[in-house]
Amino acid sequence: MTRVGPRARRSLAVAAAVVAAVLAAAASWSLMRSATSGPSGSGAPLSAFRSEVHAPEGTRIRVQVLNATRTRGLARRATRYLRDRGFDVVEVGTATEQRETTLVPDRSGHPEWSELVGRLFDAPVEARPDSSRYLDVTVLLGASWRAPAEALDP
Repeated sequence: MTRVGPRARRSLAVAAAVVAAVLAAAASWSLMRSATSGPSGSGAPLSAFRSEVHAPEGTRIRVQVLNATRTRGLARRATRYLRDRGFDVVEVGTATEQRETTLVPDRSGHPEWSELVGRLFDAPVEARPDSSRYLDVTVLLGASWRAPAEALDP
């Protein structure tokens, strides 16, 4: 039987600690990547699939954007985000009550349109028909929504 000295035991303990740290980091990275991956585990970030969402060609989807937070300018940024993807933002304003999360009410009975907008904002869609408004979809921006990074204007 071979005896292992204190120096060798210390070296083995350090090596075991390094291996454990590397394995923990790899597992954490793998979980983080799968949580932000798009459909079918393609490895592309979920935001890349959101940016592919656009209003259907030749269809006018009228959207109302309401800022339900204390963050100034959020509705303006959401308006730009929607218009860049072909949606017709016809009204921008401030909601009477504040929200933590974003909600997308369907106003005109076209759930497929509301689902498109809901995908852009990663928000749930709710049927709230309102024939008194000339709108198809409302976006109630919550405090948890973060506007995508914008390119700097030259």
